Amino acid sequence: MIKLRLKRFGKKKEASFRIVACNSTSRRDGRPLQELGFYNPRTKETRLDTEALRIRLTQGAQPTDVVRTLLEKGGLLEKKVRASIAIGKAKLEKEKIAKAKNKEVESDSKEAESDSKEAES
Repeated sequence: MIKLRLKRFGKKKEASFRIVACNSTSRRDGRPLQELGFYNPRTKETRLDTEALRIRLTQGAQPTDVVRTLLEKGGLLEKKVRASIAIGKAKLEKEKIAKAKNKEVESDSKEAESDSKEAES
């Protein structure tokens, strides 16, 4: 199977990546079938060879998760809602609601305490 994935290059701790098409069994930095783009995570620079990427995708090449997000940002693929992301967003919403309720309860209890202290004096 042909995969679209990242090939690392650059200096230590200053990595850049090339988007390449290669066999799924080949090594990460092995010889690719074709170079299709460039990605620099430090500057967020992305260059894509859109024609070649479209050809590879129509041939059935499978992008890795990171490459898929880069292609979605580049407009070559439709954004796909992944189950893990949807679950994570739902969990965050529940936590926000719970925090808001806790703040309301705390503010109500503080107001009640201040009212009772005023009544005593």
